[in-house]
Amino acid sequence: MSKRFYLTTAIDYVNGQPHLGHAYEKVITDVIARAHRSMGEGTFYLTGVDEHGQKVQQAAVADGKTAQAYCDELARAWQAFAAKLELTNNDFVRTTELRHQVMVEAVLRKLHSAGHFYRAEYSGFYSTKEETFLTEKDRRPDGTFDPIYGEVVELVEDNYYFKLKDHQTWLIDYVENDPDFILPQARRNEVLGFLKNNPLEDLCITRPASRLNWGIPVPFDPGYVTYVWFDALLNYITVPAAYGDPVVLGALDSAVEAPESDWRMPGSALELWPADVQVVGKDIVKFHAVFWPIMLRALGLPLPRQLLVHGWWQYEGQKMSKTTGNIVDPMAVIAEWGVDAFRYYVIRELGIGSDGNWTDAGFQARYQADLANGLGNLVNRSLSMLNRYRQGRVPERSEDLAPDAEKAIRESSENLKQLQLQTALQVVWSLVNRANQYVDHTAPFKLAKDPAQAQRLDAVLYSLAETCRVLAVLIWPFLPSTANRIYAQLGLTGSPDQIAASKWGGLPPGHAIGKISPLFPRRDQPSAGPITAGVSRP
Repeated sequence: MSKRFYLTTAIDYVNGQPHLGHAYEKVITDVIARAHRSMGEGTFYLTGVDEHGQKVQQAAVADGKTAQAYCDELARAWQAFAAKLELTNNDFVRTTELRHQVMVEAVLRKLHSAGHFYRAEYSGFYSTKEETFLTEKDRRPDGTFDPIYGEVVELVEDNYYFKLKDHQTWLIDYVENDPDFILPQARRNEVLGFLKNNPLEDLCITRPASRLNWGIPVPFDPGYVTYVWFDALLNYITVPAAYGDPVVLGALDSAVEAPESDWRMPGSALELWPADVQVVGKDIVKFHAVFWPIMLRALGLPLPRQLLVHGWWQYEGQKMSKTTGNIVDPMAVIAEWGVDAFRYYVIRELGIGSDGNWTDAGFQARYQADLANGLGNLVNRSLSMLNRYRQGRVPERSEDLAPDAEKAIRESSENLKQLQLQTALQVVWSLVNRANQYVDHTAPFKLAKDPAQAQRLDAVLYSLAETCRVLAVLIWPFLPSTANRIYAQLGLTGSPDQIAASKWGGLPPGHAIGKISPLFPRRDQPSAGPITAGVSRP
């Protein structure tokens, strides 16, 4: 048994519908997962939903449903969302599942018995919207709290606390000594700045069941449920444990009280932990770069190897807001333009770490220039000429574009390994552009008129068809449906999902290509209305 490359997204809170930010995080994680699979590495991709907490309980009540029924309905919507994005996730975790509850209770037992918790009275302010306690430091100069916190109430109540401050010096040293633990570097610097300039406050990990009953009960005190963030972070080890991961089970087995048959995957024995890459948004860095490492250290578990932090999207230069209707509905875009057009735009437009700005004009321009006139035009005219001039049969091998293809293979693979997805995609498109220029320079339609140029025409047609085959392999992590369609049009079986298959010369002479059809039909306007309508469609 060997360890798989294990990567995760943050799990999404089910008090609403998926939006562009959720889609972006899932797509970039999927590209990383597909890239590692294409390089022959066993890979496990986890995503899922976070279903506990006060906001979910309140939303369910407002909707006239039980909390569980409300979560079941939304979980189905989020799973359908993942499928629509063509994610290759190996599992979809829900925090209401028994396997997760078993793990959370085991963690609570272990940390409690090891003396990491204490009970104390809290007197102060609480934000229901953000489900967090606030201090005087959170007040603005005029004494009010930022509107992001919603209604802030004063509370006096007992709760259990996790000793964070004892680990502050260790965490600073850890982050400083591992420059790749938090990427990009700007986010790492923010975490270090926070840790060095703010004494850590101990983390309140419970809520009284009298105030909030929609959560995982605390096993050593039934008067409390687990704080939603403490519960949620543990999903990343829940799934490895359920699949028999020896590292997680070795740390927690003695604290697990439920029968294995209730929560373990029968016959499964995967090595997953530590996670290799955990992909999160910049708004939840503190939870993942401060709380999570300390929780793992207290459990005796290794830390994830890398936290990859992405930025936020705006729409047409404005902050997205459901209230104002200024949002992009990924499902509407996919229904109108196709999933690969959506995947291409979000990866090509935004490097991981930066903030991005979705514009309808920018999306349409990328579709027309890069997809329809770029890749789509290349494949269509290359294979159409092969049909017209050689009855759809591949000529003898030519090396004309081999150096360009080999350069794109090498550089795109290296960028994918370094998690530079945008750069990797740009490298692949440099090959698309080079091949289109090659058509213009060689003018095969002119060569076809001169019988003396038959051998030269063969070389051109082979070079173009083979470049299309190589491109199918290179775009598979990014645009999987398009990659498979190119393979089918080339008359090839299987899927272009292994980077080793990109080596030049894979098309044998005499091979018959398949039926040709446009990959990205040109269009001046979408069939109905603007690209996203600016507002989520019903």
